[in-house]
Amino acid sequence: MSDFNALISTKTIDILPISEQALKQINSQIANQLNTGVLVLDANFNVIIWNRFLQIHTDKVVKNTLGKSIFSVFPELPERWLTRKLSTVLQLNTPSFCSWEQRHHLFELPHTRPITTDSDFMAQNCTFLPVETDCHGKHICILIEDVTDVCHYQTQLKNTLIELEKISRIDGLTQIYNRRHWQESLEQEYSKSRRHDKKLSLIMLDLDYFKLLNDNYGHQCGDMVLIEVSTLISSLLRVEDIFGRYGGEEFAIILPETELSGAIDLAQRICNIIATTELIYNEQAINVTVSLGVAQLSTEESNYEELITQSDNALYQAKALGRNQVCSTA
Repeated sequence: MSDFNALISTKTIDILPISEQALKQINSQIANQLNTGVLVLDANFNVIIWNRFLQIHTDKVVKNTLGKSIFSVFPELPERWLTRKLSTVLQLNTPSFCSWEQRHHLFELPHTRPITTDSDFMAQNCTFLPVETDCHGKHICILIEDVTDVCHYQTQLKNTLIELEKISRIDGLTQIYNRRHWQESLEQEYSKSRRHDKKLSLIMLDLDYFKLLNDNYGHQCGDMVLIEVSTLISSLLRVEDIFGRYGGEEFAIILPETELSGAIDLAQRICNIIATTELIYNEQAINVTVSLGVAQLSTEESNYEELITQSDNALYQAKALGRNQVCSTA
């Protein structure tokens, strides 16, 4: 640390007269008590100063690091990227910065936080400062700040917000879209279909005699049936199809770029797979059926709600005709 004071410019700092030895000791003690890594390089990127923070957080011996290239001391560093960054700092004589959000860490320094993180190494903010002295030329001071706590809690917050956003659009029981999100999606698909003159079809379906099933087997059985039926239907859908729980035992499927015949074919397959799949609850076999109504967007509807009404009318027709079947507006 004998050269540390030489790298501290005093041109903008007022210092009372003090001996050179005392100044060296002050600089050394400050550098070694900082809870920040201090690494100073010469113009050839060789390590010339190394503070106690780095000594504590690495298994490297100081005498084996001083005078060595930073890339041999820390072989994990991205050499091409960091060489460009350090060269720019020297050439432009301006500071530079790399945050943990850009790169989680540059130096593989183990963190000592009593928290579980996705990495064994501390998250770091690294600052690169140009330093110039009269006698020793240009240098770069790298400050390494441990921001593991910030990274950890920011990541937790981000994941929580993602989960809250998911909860706001997903039905808690069936894990398909809830009515609000499904209806917002239908409004968007309706607008796109009108704007680009694309086909759009809609399926509304309802579990038959669901109240009777709840009365006979209990609401837990009813919940199981809703979950299983949702899973069966999901297995038949395309990625672009939008499946939601419209109400208690009523579901709805938006079929972008699908004409009526294709929607009817899908509805019939849904009807058949549910009718022929035996569900087991408390070791009892339960058979359920669904009624389905299908409609296609035409030139007559002035808003997406009218398409829902068309599908609903077809659904009521299927129920009136005996249930466990598909009806359409055609």
